[in-house]
Amino acid sequence: MNTTQIPRPTAVDTSTDIHLTGPYAPVTAEVDVTDLPVEGELPADLDGAYLRNGPNPRFSPVGSYTYPLDGDGMLHRVEISGGRARYTNRFVRSPMLVKEEEVGHAIWPGLLSPWRPDADEVGPHLAGTVRDLPDINVVRHGGRLLALAEFTLPYRMSPQLETVGPETFDGTLPAGICAHPKIDPATGEMIAFHYNLQPPFLTWTTIDRDGTATAPRPVEGVERPVMIHDMAITPRFVVLVLSPLFFDVAAAMRGGSMLAWEPETGTRIALVPRDGGPVRWCDDETFWLWHTVNAFEAKDSADAAADVVVLEYAEWAKPSGITAGPSGTPRMTRAILDPAAGTVRRETVSDLNVDFPRIDDRLLGREHPVSAFALRTSRPTPHPGVRDGLAWHDARTGAMSRWEPADVAVGEPAFAPDPRSDDPGSGWWLAFTSTFGTGESALVVLPASDPASGPVATVRMPVRVPLGLHGNWLPSV
Repeated sequence: MNTTQIPRPTAVDTSTDIHLTGPYAPVTAEVDVTDLPVEGELPADLDGAYLRNGPNPRFSPVGSYTYPLDGDGMLHRVEISGGRARYTNRFVRSPMLVKEEEVGHAIWPGLLSPWRPDADEVGPHLAGTVRDLPDINVVRHGGRLLALAEFTLPYRMSPQLETVGPETFDGTLPAGICAHPKIDPATGEMIAFHYNLQPPFLTWTTIDRDGTATAPRPVEGVERPVMIHDMAITPRFVVLVLSPLFFDVAAAMRGGSMLAWEPETGTRIALVPRDGGPVRWCDDETFWLWHTVNAFEAKDSADAAADVVVLEYAEWAKPSGITAGPSGTPRMTRAILDPAAGTVRRETVSDLNVDFPRIDDRLLGREHPVSAFALRTSRPTPHPGVRDGLAWHDARTGAMSRWEPADVAVGEPAFAPDPRSDDPGSGWWLAFTSTFGTGESALVVLPASDPASGPVATVRMPVRVPLGLHGNWLPSV
């Protein structure tokens, strides 16, 4: 891409971007603090670490800032053992961030800005590059701790949260993986997809429990570069939702947007057989999802002879934060996908404003009794758009329960299983909170048996933890 005629980007006005102020405002200090104050009592059997990633610009952005796609990654870890807690945070140091730290300011613009630095400024190895963005999620697989980007290489992190560097799985995945791979609890495999600006536009791969990856396999029938944030799996299928958010490099070079929303195109759902069979396509009217809850295989309630895939997710009318205009209110939705007929039947499960769904990951790809969400209540908040509660859907009864604390923003929940029990849903829900006004942050621990009753323990953080994106509970090994 020739960017020599594109003007150098100017500073972003951080005071007017809701994702750079208030509970989202970035932090720069890296700390390591032991013996954190705890209100209540941490469960004695809770032994491991809650680790979360999220966009956190080291320097004031230039050109553009599009949340959640932009920003340097920062890992926040709370280690819990023996009723005590310790906090550590570290930047994920890409070569771009290292170079910017050398000069003391941002060089690379936001993802949707077409300008690129030249060799005179950043050296021949970084000239013309786009900033690496391993700032979305963090997982552990095959003995590797991985900070995940949207569609490029993950970064491997050391046990001390120091940056090791880009992870290619011994060279088998040179282009990278997605931000939301799924680890099949039955096989131990991690399934991931990768979208690309050049053919093949969409591929998928399997990484076994030891970290050995298969060569990427193309998803046939994808003829344009399309953005996909999340996925789902079942024992037989990889489930990929292709909403009509397409990359348009030519428009970006003319000064327009890199992403084009084309609702007249409709949404297509690919059921990709994990055994290598042909893709089954299901076509539907346009909708968007950032995050899936889960998928599983079942008999169709309307036709007992039909084998279907049930996909649950938080449905938006259009992508929030990327496209102009209102994006609607996300609702928990269930889609019944018929692989043989190629049909989709959707139903709204709840009218609550929810996103960031999670389940007990021991049930990924199988029916789950409970799903959890970050909730936007109807209460006014000092900062627009933040989520200020948690909600849980009981698939057995259809009931929704809620925890609505006062005066705090609440992040994505994550599930920590009780190591003494194999019962689904036996354990605790964890989430970061941020107090409006003061910015004081905490990790709350809620009992899965009755999460709406509130925390059994609240761990006070020694520094502010910005609202971020995704994380996981990693049991001690």
